[in-house]
Amino acid sequence: MRSRKLTCVSITLIVVLLCQSVHSQLQVGFYGNSCGFAEFIVKNEVRNAFNKDQGVAAGLVRLHFHDCFVRGCDASVLIDSTSPSNKVEKDAPANQPSLRGLEVIDNAKARLEAICKGVVSCADIVAFAARDSVEITGGIGYDVPAGRRDGKISLASDTFTNLPPPTLNVDQLTQFFAKKGFTQEEMVTLSGAHTIGRSHCTSFSDRLYNFNGTTSHDPSLDHMYASQLMLQCPQGSTNPNLVVPMDPSSPATTDSGYYINILANRGLFTSDQTLLTNAATAIQVNQNARNVMLWRSKFASAMLKMGQLDVLTGNAGEIRSNCRVINS
Repeated sequence: MRSRKLTCVSITLIVVLLCQSVHSQLQVGFYGNSCGFAEFIVKNEVRNAFNKDQGVAAGLVRLHFHDCFVRGCDASVLIDSTSPSNKVEKDAPANQPSLRGLEVIDNAKARLEAICKGVVSCADIVAFAARDSVEITGGIGYDVPAGRRDGKISLASDTFTNLPPPTLNVDQLTQFFAKKGFTQEEMVTLSGAHTIGRSHCTSFSDRLYNFNGTTSHDPSLDHMYASQLMLQCPQGSTNPNLVVPMDPSSPATTDSGYYINILANRGLFTSDQTLLTNAATAIQVNQNARNVMLWRSKFASAMLKMGQLDVLTGNAGEIRSNCRVINS
């Protein structure tokens, strides 16, 4: 009996140590000796792009999220398709044509390859760029542990079950994020990323016209806001590029506007407004709306956690020389 107990304890300890070892291989200042200017170069590229188009910051945060939730933070979202029959993550409806910021990653990678060939992974560049985007838009900066390796597989089909659509209700969102290791509060916190950026009309037009078979809009959507959205997203439009800001009052500022909008029934997506339909998440929405610094702090912590999802380290994966192409 004692032997059996010791065996169980030993197995548990091994599992815990294995889990810890994966994350311990990610280190703050990972490139300190091998490519000391790595984070500075990425930050510089983010700043240059932001000065030309402030919307790129939201694109880079979303890029990190869409990378990490599919196969982990391995830069698989950056890989280009090699044939019409080989659809990759960026070709999936969730990423096409809405994915932004790819040129920022390309530019940073090109500069890094020029001075530190084969050293800095694309996955780390994406993680650094997301952090820099949060910071440049007014959020709290945070140290990013690095040492991620780049994946070699990218499948459009993987996005179907790993990226949450904007139509989910609060229970579905809670379950979705729980599968990735996040609490319900962390789900509400990360949803606040919608305080910056834009959305294509196609992501929420079902809330504006013939909602649930009626001739009206979603009743949980503020009437004046719905009327405004209808002007921006006309019924029957065939233009796939129509977009609106997620937070019209401050689309390029990481603030509590997202939560304030939800309280005013101006959450753009079903998955935004649904946060008021659950007592616990409604409390968190109210807290985040009232205390922007508290939310910014929680958001930085949640982003840090997200950046460690199923990472490749050590000898796993590779360091791509071109973020769009797997090394030959």
